[in-house]
Amino acid sequence: MKKEPILRAENLSIGYEGKIIMKDLSFEIPKGDIFIIMGGSGCGKSTLLRTLTGLIPAQAGQFWVRGVDFMQASKQEKLEISKHSGILYQSGALFSSMTLAENVALPLQQYTSYLPDKIRQIVAFKLALVGLSGYEDYYPSEISGGMRKRAGLARALALDPEIVYFDEPSAGLDPISSKNLDDLILEINKTLGTTIIVVTHELPSIFAIGKNSIFLDKTVHTISAGGNPNELLKNPPNKQVYEFLTRGEKYEKGTK
Repeated sequence: MKKEPILRAENLSIGYEGKIIMKDLSFEIPKGDIFIIMGGSGCGKSTLLRTLTGLIPAQAGQFWVRGVDFMQASKQEKLEISKHSGILYQSGALFSSMTLAENVALPLQQYTSYLPDKIRQIVAFKLALVGLSGYEDYYPSEISGGMRKRAGLARALALDPEIVYFDEPSAGLDPISSKNLDDLILEINKTLGTTIIVVTHELPSIFAIGKNSIFLDKTVHTISAGGNPNELLKNPPNKQVYEFLTRGEKYEKGTK
């Protein structure tokens, strides 16, 4: 029996103030997947992510998260969905006036009734999970960009979410830091079973971690391909996908 996907979109249109960027987006994300939202600059990747996380409204269509119709959900239902979701923004979005421990503790203080000792234990565990044990009392300005991303991930994981959304996680990172973050994403997915949804145009990350994907195509303003990125490279369905995945190599029909 086919399992209910953890997230499903049907004929979804996204944009701002009535302006449509992408339309008729239909896709499913199985629980435990590493799902890549890819495409060229300005295609609407981050706009789709903001729509799926409820930061901006959809222009048309529907989507379901954990079986709940998000666009028809009550405020309480949306709050419950947010408790089971984490987000890692491009910058890490840490509060500069707070230590790493205080940043990671924030969602626990907001959404749980845990006592301070319990919160400290969870914070220490989450920071250790991302390789930042011993950095509890550091401020964001005192650590590297890669470490800030990992601290942001620790905060995103604070409530043991079923889904973690990543918005361009490799942005601003050197190749080694980027690979280390990819390895961490794979480890979290494997050990915790967390569903990972990643917006990116970074090819090394796409091929290293992507189990499934959709390609947002600016030429047709919708999805023009989907599937495992490595398989899409072997059997490109169209010119746009092939040129994106090969950094602009000339496309010839039947290219393998």
